[in-house]
Amino acid sequence: MASLNMRKPQLPPQGGVPSQRFEPSNTLRTHEGAPAARISVEQQLRRSVCSCLLWESEFYEGGQEIAGRIQALAAQVPPKVLADLAVDARSHFHLRHAPLLLCAVLARTGSGSRLVGDTLAETLQRADELTEFLAIYAKVNGVPPSQLKKKVSAQVKKGLAQAFTKFDRYQLAKYFSPSAEAGQPVKGRDAMFLAHPKPRDAEQAALWKEFIAGEVKAADTWEVSLSGGGDKRETFERLLREQNLGYLALLRNLRNMAAAGVDEALMRGAIRARRGARRVLPFRYVAAARAAPQFTGALDQSLSEAIAELPLLPGRTLVLVDVSGSMDAQLSARSDLTRVDAAAALAALIHGDVAAYSFSNRVVPVPERVGLAGVDNILRSQPHQGTELGGAVAWANAQPHDRLIVITDEQSHTYVPEPAAPRAYMINVASSNNGVGYGERWTHLDGFSEHVIRFIHEFEQL
Repeated sequence: MASLNMRKPQLPPQGGVPSQRFEPSNTLRTHEGAPAARISVEQQLRRSVCSCLLWESEFYEGGQEIAGRIQALAAQVPPKVLADLAVDARSHFHLRHAPLLLCAVLARTGSGSRLVGDTLAETLQRADELTEFLAIYAKVNGVPPSQLKKKVSAQVKKGLAQAFTKFDRYQLAKYFSPSAEAGQPVKGRDAMFLAHPKPRDAEQAALWKEFIAGEVKAADTWEVSLSGGGDKRETFERLLREQNLGYLALLRNLRNMAAAGVDEALMRGAIRARRGARRVLPFRYVAAARAAPQFTGALDQSLSEAIAELPLLPGRTLVLVDVSGSMDAQLSARSDLTRVDAAAALAALIHGDVAAYSFSNRVVPVPERVGLAGVDNILRSQPHQGTELGGAVAWANAQPHDRLIVITDEQSHTYVPEPAAPRAYMINVASSNNGVGYGERWTHLDGFSEHVIRFIHEFEQL
């Protein structure tokens, strides 16, 4: 899950001042100018992938540049390493498109190996990912989608065939309806004809026959109901009562439902029930609260319950959250959420004896609050300006603590000293190619899912 580097086991308002040291002119540097660590190809690939929303630009690098680097690095690691990272990125980091890109590269570097088919089958976890993978595969290999049948390897076909058997009538109807597939370069029927999957039983065989004939009825989703002219209030209330609205769809549609007059008690009950919340990234709660602030209480309760399910970290933990200007970059072109939202939401998941601080040009204490209040305290703690990561770590080194957790994009403009804490973690929430949190005393983690917090606990149990 992480790029591991094994290591031995009151506040001045201006923060710490980093120590000065001579660096040769050929030293590798971050985008901000600080000396960066030289790391392995596998570590470079992990830091580029685990926080990557594919083809979305970040503060320092363009989306195409990041995707190109991922392809180049993926081609250099052993196929088994690449396969494990693809599954990890999908299953633990809840990413959708970056893992598909890794699988497309694996199809070439692991050509002829059963590893390709098995990895693809495990990575494809939603029906529409069948066709999304084929579109990415075509792009990576410079093949027109119409010619995929001649170019796709036998192992890719086997992986697609295995994956097809996982999806039921609801998934096929939801993702491969005429409206859902409008404008898509590869259709669901194209994927089935290409893969030639074998049904598990007579029931699945009958379903696939309907699917090929275009006779699978549209799934009972809010999109289908509303596109068919259904009343918004009645549609959403019915889906909520029948528990047929996914948790991410619920969070994304709170404002729409409230505007349509949906029963707010029903909505709050669904938020608190947290059905299907396991795959929802922490920052989604932040987005939902901003879109529909009247539900902040229920959202905060839901997030707090998610926090309570995470392991308690023993000892005294210092958490440093980067709120510099580069962290204000949007996660995607269509999102109002930023890297600092993701970082703050991740910090809010850490519980135990915790002291949280933000850093930009200086280090600032954050009032001790959990959940959404803790997120808001971090975001509002100080102006979002420079990246004094080196000074923040230097300050932390002088404080009594058992564990240091730094959440950042690692783009410091000053030298970053080694941590003094016996347990120190640098959590990178961006995809920039050079970072600082490596070496004997740092454990380096990439990603913004709750899995990084689980990993810290499990790692320390070892």
